Amino acid sequence: MQEGTPLQSRQINRELLVSILNSPKWFWMAVGILGLIVLFAMGTAGLMINKGMGVTGLNRPVMWGFFITNFVFWIGISHAGVMLSAILRLSKAEWRRPATRAAEILTVFSLMTAMMMPLIHTGRPWRLVYWIYTVPFVPYDYARGIWPNVRSPLVWDPSAVYTYLTSSILFVIIALIPDFAVLRDRTTGISNKIYGMLAMGWQGNPRQWKLQIIAGVLLSALILPVFVSVHSIVSWDFGMAVSVKSWHSTIFAPYFVVGAVHSGVSAVAFVLIILRYIYGWQNYIRHEHIDALARLLIVVATGWFYFLVMEIVFGFYGREADEIAVRNLQFMITPWNIWMMIFVGVTYFLPVAIWLSRSARRNLWIMSLACISVNVGMWLERFLIIVPGLARKQLLTFDWYTYTPSAVEWIIVGATFAMVSMLMLVIARVVPLIPLYDIKEGEILRTEIKIGRVSVPATFRED
Repeated sequence: MQEGTPLQSRQINRELLVSILNSPKWFWMAVGILGLIVLFAMGTAGLMINKGMGVTGLNRPVMWGFFITNFVFWIGISHAGVMLSAILRLSKAEWRRPATRAAEILTVFSLMTAMMMPLIHTGRPWRLVYWIYTVPFVPYDYARGIWPNVRSPLVWDPSAVYTYLTSSILFVIIALIPDFAVLRDRTTGISNKIYGMLAMGWQGNPRQWKLQIIAGVLLSALILPVFVSVHSIVSWDFGMAVSVKSWHSTIFAPYFVVGAVHSGVSAVAFVLIILRYIYGWQNYIRHEHIDALARLLIVVATGWFYFLVMEIVFGFYGREADEIAVRNLQFMITPWNIWMMIFVGVTYFLPVAIWLSRSARRNLWIMSLACISVNVGMWLERFLIIVPGLARKQLLTFDWYTYTPSAVEWIIVGATFAMVSMLMLVIARVVPLIPLYDIKEGEILRTEIKIGRVSVPATFRED
């Protein structure tokens, strides 16, 4: 996995800091366009809050729609940071090095975006102050004896997400300290002072490096239980709902976690391809790294497909009338059956067929298509879990209904992708999206070994 030409320390600094010290001409135009999309969506959300939830397609019994689907989707994308940074750091996978920073930052922005969705979905976000049960100086609901039900997954959700967000931000900041020191030494004026404060006196002596490595390993190990618990708890929003039979499944937790890794790693692979193209980082994000991510995704996708099949099979095996009604809607009634076929095809069969070919794995255009395909499919998966289950949850058939999203929902959900893209571009102007010290460490450990008459690249490490 150590292909490519050897790189010098000065060259690494110069090329990886180009997004900060020499912004391309298109940068502000791209940020401005994405910002306008976000502002338009904010105005649309304001209109929805002013007019009421009647401007959406939500109804009885389908009270959860695009917003909750998008919430689950972005929580899933956030799992990429832990998968690529924590797990691969602990396993000492060399090819992780250029992917970790982008994955960690994508995790933070995905979580922030996901947290907005339930607030917008409520239609009355100003009541947030009453829902935060840790604020003792807000007496209104407490005076009436209304308290959060700690047995509800809807209370577990914010606790898990806030914990994950806090630990992810801490993870990013600690990993950035050596790079802040490099920026401190290469900037002047107010930028120099800000980076100097963020570097926290970093000099790069052996004691500081030892503490940095220990902190990284400890945080990697401590964040893993949070990584598993967050999407498990999100799945229990559905799995603990006894009234919706198609949701009431014990397999939801592992099914959601593996699906989150599937969508998250695909998203990171696509982000890396974009960064390689727009900043010219061909020496750092090489074909071997995308190839390794694709091979990892084959395993993850196959595990996800197993859980999908088991979830469907167990639903039929129980032979409960309302469960069968939901499956009938998903597989027999147009357009739901068409969406179901598209979802399975673009999430598993199409991308895995691509990833099984080495030449396709190393073709960045084809890899981009596969990664986009996976995330379109994973978004559809959440939609096809939520809406059909609610549409057929009633015992009597005349209570059944369907759901058609309104233009308001399309605009707000579409703008979340623009917002994450904008935030990634803005943060690239402030911090390096490929960790300098990680790349330099990889160059130091790079060596070659002779096997017969052939010299092959290798990594030399003393543990």
